[in-house]
Amino acid sequence: MAVEQFQNLIIGSGVAGKILAWTLANRGQRTVVVERAMIGGSCPNVACLPSKNVIYSAKAASLVHPETGLGVTTGRMNVDMAGVARRKRMMVDELVKLHIDKFKNSGAELVMGEARFTERKTVQVALNDGGTRQLQGERVFINVGTRASIPNVPGLIDAAPMTHVEALNLERLPGHLVILGGGYVGLEFAQALRRFGSQVTIIQRELQLLGREDPEVAEAILDLMRDEGIEVLLNAEVKNVAGNSGKKVTLQVESESLERTIVASDILVATGRTPNTDGLDLDKTGVELDEKGYIRVNDRLETDVLDVWATGECAGSPKFTHVGDDDCRVVLDNLVGGNRTTRDRLIPYCLFTDPELARVGMTESEARENGIPYRITRMPMSMVLRTHTLSQTRGFMKALIGTDDRILGFTAFGAEASELMAVVQTAMLGKVPYPVLRDAIFTHPTAAEGLNGLFAIPPIEPGGKIKVSGTKKCL
Repeated sequence: MAVEQFQNLIIGSGVAGKILAWTLANRGQRTVVVERAMIGGSCPNVACLPSKNVIYSAKAASLVHPETGLGVTTGRMNVDMAGVARRKRMMVDELVKLHIDKFKNSGAELVMGEARFTERKTVQVALNDGGTRQLQGERVFINVGTRASIPNVPGLIDAAPMTHVEALNLERLPGHLVILGGGYVGLEFAQALRRFGSQVTIIQRELQLLGREDPEVAEAILDLMRDEGIEVLLNAEVKNVAGNSGKKVTLQVESESLERTIVASDILVATGRTPNTDGLDLDKTGVELDEKGYIRVNDRLETDVLDVWATGECAGSPKFTHVGDDDCRVVLDNLVGGNRTTRDRLIPYCLFTDPELARVGMTESEARENGIPYRITRMPMSMVLRTHTLSQTRGFMKALIGTDDRILGFTAFGAEASELMAVVQTAMLGKVPYPVLRDAIFTHPTAAEGLNGLFAIPPIEPGGKIKVSGTKKCL
């Protein structure tokens, strides 16, 4: 079989892979992308965008709830899960078509199949339509992402639990959904399915939800879940599982030294991710993996093999599409003589519950652990008038301020928190001292206007009592 030669061989069409392909092909370089299943990667197909699509449907259901909604009534409210899934599929189909058009217009060749390395820069591709091809690149970019991990719990695999992939395709409403994991994926699905009408139980092994967040943030999210009618078990471990997810499952759970049995209809596993590197035969390339299976790269995303890069989640980058996008920028800039790295990136996070939780920069816990001096300012979201127009006054904002008056970190839990965070992130990138936001003129009534009030509160040392009586700008 003849080996086909390309300037650029890209394995995986996720965010970094596809942008690399489109950019390099548009520069006139012969480029091929091998994609196993999902054109454009997980984000437009089974992750970020589809999940937010479903979450928005759940929000719509909450807005017309006869007791907690906005007073809009059209008779008895019903949720059509097939309709929810249909709306999501329409969006995915449109996005996939957009991606296919982008590949065609750029000149990058898209090959659908499974790639395995046969030597350093050569792969054999088992084509989805049958047959094989051998492809070789002068440069190779590995962008194969991760998949949901299934914990080693007796009976769990045999129960055929859902991951986020199957949950996004549900055309029925689970009677009682048990979610293993209290991270981003688990919490977003928990609230959405509860709002659709399912009974929901979250089982979290750690002492708090969202283990990376400050305790007060985790407590606020816990209160939200419980107020939505979601049962949350902390410091809990599933000992064994019996039955079949989608029909009937029985879970033996130990929580705070007490054992109990949970009988449910479905299980959703959201306990972490596993890199998709185990099927690539990377041992034939010299590319090294770490103990968890992630590809070892330096801060320029280069592997230890010349002209072989790895990007995105398979390279151990934070598991967000926006980080994969920046990984692509790092590689592209360096290919033309730049010196861009992944060091000291200011990476924002957002949990798309309702209300949202958004954070950028350091938490208080991180500042303390690293011995970084800081002051803090904090304000309830109820002091932002925009939240009253939305009937969503829940939550708070807080910021960590350095000794030079620059913002070290920002957290918002409340309505439109992600947009608030973007404003503060921009200030942090520009190394702008916090009084600039305190004195800025923001449109009334917007969420951003709340930053006037937050930063008008004199920041205090950790442990001090914050006085918010002087924040007249919000009122």
